[in-house]
Amino acid sequence: MMTDNRTVRLSSIAGTWYPDDPKRLRSDLAGYIDTAENPPLPGQVVGLVVPHAGYVYSGAIAGHAFKTVQGDSFDCVCVLSPMHQYYSQPLLTSAHRAYRTPLGDIPLADDEIEQINARLMEKISIGLTPIANDCEHSLEIELPFLQVALSGDFTLIPIMLRDQSRQVAKALGEVLAEVFVDKMCLMVASSDLSHFHTQHQAERLDLVVLNTLEAFSPEGLFDLKDQGQGQACGLAPMAAVLWAAEKLGANAATLLKYATSAATTGDTSSVVGYGAAAITRPD
Repeated sequence: MMTDNRTVRLSSIAGTWYPDDPKRLRSDLAGYIDTAENPPLPGQVVGLVVPHAGYVYSGAIAGHAFKTVQGDSFDCVCVLSPMHQYYSQPLLTSAHRAYRTPLGDIPLADDEIEQINARLMEKISIGLTPIANDCEHSLEIELPFLQVALSGDFTLIPIMLRDQSRQVAKALGEVLAEVFVDKMCLMVASSDLSHFHTQHQAERLDLVVLNTLEAFSPEGLFDLKDQGQGQACGLAPMAAVLWAAEKLGANAATLLKYATSAATTGDTSSVVGYGAAAITRPD
């Protein structure tokens, strides 16, 4: 009988970015989700765009996104995030067998990760490099939300992007659509928006990005980046999810909530923008 000798990835941010006490964590997350009020959605949710700051800053915004899948069941969840630390490899996944949060362990979707890796190698000769003991907050921060919002168990496909080029994001989106075509898999793009501008400047920059997201234009997101007209640290994850969702039949992206860090700090002189959106296909 085969044994899995891989370790569990322990949380690197519990107790700092979010509470490490399970009862308090679950209570905070339930509060963010339950108090969120969203507009009606035009179809079934296949993807989310969510911020990834500490919960005190962006938890209430993220709650709007996760409310749209509250009580839903998925076989797997694919979380796409930027990788803020330096790695030489362009696309990263986890070398662990599971992620641990204060709410329990989430096992990796090994079969789907292997399929994604193989198809990426065929398409662009770039695969998923497994890494251990990473400190990437932008992926982990979404996991407790998923544990509270979703019904039942799910497996995880963690993908962290160092390469945020148009070519890689589009290839990744196309591959995800191929692998998920017959699966119930939720895609989550983890991204904050502009960083360290005044409130007025941030709103102007962020509105352009969010309007392009709602226009369902992954190409347009990269055009904004190339022209210096919009900023998002997870722009490539957002675009990849749009490309994948479109091939899976989605045709709408609905903005659910937008705010900046000033809502928490009161400081409008230097803010970070946060947006939540749902990507849907007709029922």
